Amino acid sequence: MRKKNFGLGAMTAATLLAATSAQAGGLERGGYNIDLLFDPSDYVIDSSVTYVNPQRKLNNVRDTESADGIDTGRPSNGIRATEGYWVPRIGFKAGLGEAVDCMFDYSQPWGAHLNQGRNWVGANENIETKIKSNNYATTCSYSFDMGPGQFRIIGGAFYQELSGFQDRLAADVPSFLGTGVGHLEMKGDGWGWRAGVAYEIEEYALRTSLVYNSAVNLKDITGTLDLTQVPDFIKPGYTGMTHSVYGSTSMPDSLELKFQTGVAPGWLVFGSVKWTDWSQLQSLPFCATATKGAVSCVTKDASNPVSGELTSIDLLYRDGWTISGGAGHKFNEQWSGAASLTWDRGVSTGIGTHTDTWTLGAGVAYTPTENIELRLSGALGLLTSGSSREIVKDGRAYGQRASYDFDNDLVSAISTSLKVKF
Repeated sequence: MRKKNFGLGAMTAATLLAATSAQAGGLERGGYNIDLLFDPSDYVIDSSVTYVNPQRKLNNVRDTESADGIDTGRPSNGIRATEGYWVPRIGFKAGLGEAVDCMFDYSQPWGAHLNQGRNWVGANENIETKIKSNNYATTCSYSFDMGPGQFRIIGGAFYQELSGFQDRLAADVPSFLGTGVGHLEMKGDGWGWRAGVAYEIEEYALRTSLVYNSAVNLKDITGTLDLTQVPDFIKPGYTGMTHSVYGSTSMPDSLELKFQTGVAPGWLVFGSVKWTDWSQLQSLPFCATATKGAVSCVTKDASNPVSGELTSIDLLYRDGWTISGGAGHKFNEQWSGAASLTWDRGVSTGIGTHTDTWTLGAGVAYTPTENIELRLSGALGLLTSGSSREIVKDGRAYGQRASYDFDNDLVSAISTSLKVKF
């Protein structure tokens, strides 16, 4: 039987603060989390759900694609761009002998939901975009004595599914000719892996870990581009029909360093630094399946003037950095708490609304018995101000359909979880 430590150090104060990690840069929702692997119990089931409510609003919206005339009579200020969302996670951890631990978990690491609706000046840029993901992972570690503590070697693999859609106003036409809305539907899947190391000294509640998560190559994204609501005379041979499309991209790799240590009886400090390779998500072209093998599916720009691209999702992200720090305290045998401050560097490079985010989080854990732990955490964050404008990259214009500004906005989140140990 393993030694069990149900104090604050075993709990890891950062696990109280799930609400702070669900509003990060790029398309991140739940991200990757393997904290359950370090629980000292033989068997553990951990489930959580987080609700995040970003309040991003757009102002001074201008239709910069003058030929479409969309700006006539449409609102241009106070446009709610974001929707609230849920982030579920469930995991099971088992200790296999004295040295091996394995965890199996389901999560939704990536996602997005922009829903400005049709009745705004920038409807030609976006009506609604929604992306969701499913991630199924197995992660194991092998521990052995080293100095006063234990060293772990960590490895694992995960299977990931990604799906979504985008609606935008392709043409502003009278209702008897159709809605004028183009609809892109897509889905893809791929595999990834992780590797890392950790070092723990139980006596001091000390743990430091470094974990790398690989990119997930979604090389066979398939879908449809439905333009049946756009009259065929708008662009003969393109509008008025449905196209089978394909594309490819990779979800980003990441590297995260975490640290925690006891500093006084019942007190713990912790922190983390994470790098995410969001810059590999630039423009995602979608091309006609009928041209596959004949014409390359690349972004059509000055360096690639010949392409089968029919449409694209333009992100133009830069790498993301997330830095977090905080402290936890064990009040008594049943109650513990923690608080943290997190900074997430914005990944937008001129288009979009992903600017820097600052988040304050707090959480409590209630342990009525040594086998059950209930956690509740909340977060309040600041989405910093900025603007989205047309930019030119590699000889191609992006964000050219609409421009807008946005002020400092708030994001709030609440998370609850249940852990059962046996």
